[in-house]
Amino acid sequence: MLHYAVVFFVIALIAAALGFTGIAGSAVGIAKLLFLVFLVLAVVSLLFGRRVKA
Repeated sequence: MLHYAVVFFVIALIAAALGFTGIAGSAVGIAKLLFLVFLVLAVVSLLFGRRVKA
């Protein structure tokens, strides 16, 4: 998930450098969404990932 967020961020940087502001804005929005999903899944995984049975 984090890999895809980084890929979309790089696409946004390249598109912004070439002047495609609409595509860059969309790619940044997708990258933000994917990064937030990654953070939520990471926190849930840390909280519930390892259950030690006594």
